[in-house]
Amino acid sequence: MSEPTMRSRLLRLKVWGENACFTRPEMKAERVSYDVMTPSAARGILEAVLWNPAIVWRVSQIDVLKPIRWESVRRNEVGDLMSPRIPQLFIEEQRQQRAGLFLREVAYTIHARLELTDKARPTDTTVKFQEMFLRRAKRGQCFHSPYLGCREFAAHFEPVVHGQPLPEPIRETCELGYMLHDIDYSNETPMPHFFPATLRDGRLQIPSFASGEVRT
Repeated sequence: MSEPTMRSRLLRLKVWGENACFTRPEMKAERVSYDVMTPSAARGILEAVLWNPAIVWRVSQIDVLKPIRWESVRRNEVGDLMSPRIPQLFIEEQRQQRAGLFLREVAYTIHARLELTDKARPTDTTVKFQEMFLRRAKRGQCFHSPYLGCREFAAHFEPVVHGQPLPEPIRETCELGYMLHDIDYSNETPMPHFFPATLRDGRLQIPSFASGEVRT
């Protein structure tokens, strides 16, 4: 009997929304978005649809389906977080007005595979989880509402079924600079990792997290 595969076939999910903000970590006070969805944001959407300790998502490509458009907004935010030190907040006292540069009218196709982790049970297979993912995506089911970078920017989603024509990406090629790939939580201090991102004919190729292209 052959050994069960540890990786699923390539799965695709189309996501879209009115606004998005994939915040650049170097911007401290103001929220400024990357030009394109980050791999970590894509992973977050996939996990919203299907999360299980037995699997991990590996994003390999993000297609940009609509022209990159911007919107500048000023909005009110609360300056502190709730904590044992600050058991209650008075919004009127903690309100801060900040500028934001957001994306508008966005749509993407996420290409990804799921892999089994060391927490998978003997009965777990990639086929089981990929069918579960497709079933949930078709029905619009999710563990929590997926969002496009910030929780107030809701993400709509639907699967691109195997054999169905792929949505056509925009015809744009440009250098995007260093982009956040994901955050490594394996050590005591979370460590962000970045990669040199290039959009080629509307497609952003995502290198493996363990590749030499990804750096701290």
